[in-house]
Amino acid sequence: MRESTDPGVATDERYRAFASREARGMSACYEAWAAGVANDPALVSVINQLPAVKRQPNLVFSAARFHGAPVGEYPAFAAWLREHWDLVAATCLTHATQTNEPGRCAVLLPALAALAGPLALIEVGASAGLCLHPDRYSYRYRRGDGDGDGDGGERMLHPVDGPSPVVLECTVTGPVPLPERMPDIVWRAGIDLNPLDVRSEADVAWLEALIWPEHEDRRERLRAAVSVARQQPVEIVRGDLNREIAALVARAPAGATVVVFHTAVLAYLDETDRNRFAAQMAELPVRWLSNEGQSVVPGVLERLSRMPALAESIPPSAFILALDGEPIALAQPHGRSLHWLA
Repeated sequence: MRESTDPGVATDERYRAFASREARGMSACYEAWAAGVANDPALVSVINQLPAVKRQPNLVFSAARFHGAPVGEYPAFAAWLREHWDLVAATCLTHATQTNEPGRCAVLLPALAALAGPLALIEVGASAGLCLHPDRYSYRYRRGDGDGDGDGGERMLHPVDGPSPVVLECTVTGPVPLPERMPDIVWRAGIDLNPLDVRSEADVAWLEALIWPEHEDRRERLRAAVSVARQQPVEIVRGDLNREIAALVARAPAGATVVVFHTAVLAYLDETDRNRFAAQMAELPVRWLSNEGQSVVPGVLERLSRMPALAESIPPSAFILALDGEPIALAQPHGRSLHWLA
């Protein structure tokens, strides 16, 4: 899945990969747009006016929709983009793909709840910090393999102070350790190159533009999660994750299990920086929870290959959830489903 974010890959190939590996089955609109761009040399030359790191499909499409691009067929989108290119390009240069999908907490929560508490959470690539509130959302887990637990195969979990306006739904398969109660989180913080502020309407509007066109349920969930986060904003340190992580770990309260986590973040680092981050995770006194594309986290896909029958059947878009570098589950990228590994 890294082809679409890798600035070293030709633009047409980045859009072709995005269409076939990321958008297919997730967004018919983005699949059509990306396939159209890949086969439109004139528009590729326009997009190539951007720095390579800013040409990624998700950024260009989000910037276009931020400025009102009509959702529909590719020819209409291409005409609109040419007419409004200067506006879109300016937004691409000043913004980044910082999707803050609270739904991903549904795949993180079983792993977090299984760790010895109390927990101190640090999210790298935190955006506006919506995923730093997993204990403040409600969850509905549904069994997808017929292995019910006496309640129709559904498990509800709420915060200790009652149901949340955010309800995250996730279909689970395999021996997933569904939690009976929320983890005890006593401290939380994040790192981001360009933190977004849940109190800023402009920042929230950008987060909405990052959500793919057909995903109205995610847009509604985002708005509800913003309302929760505004009640207890968390500190998000501005800076590079490799440079800031050690100092932030040192600030965590004594006696807490420090959990460094991230989802759909390391794909934006080059190989050197990904390896550097993995090395720090091995050296620091933390538990490391990663939820990334299959070839992103150093060593994770290789460890998954120990189970060849499973490795051959993994959907191309699936994320691998790993704890301390060991794969423990497969996850749908936006948290809609979770398959726990035996």
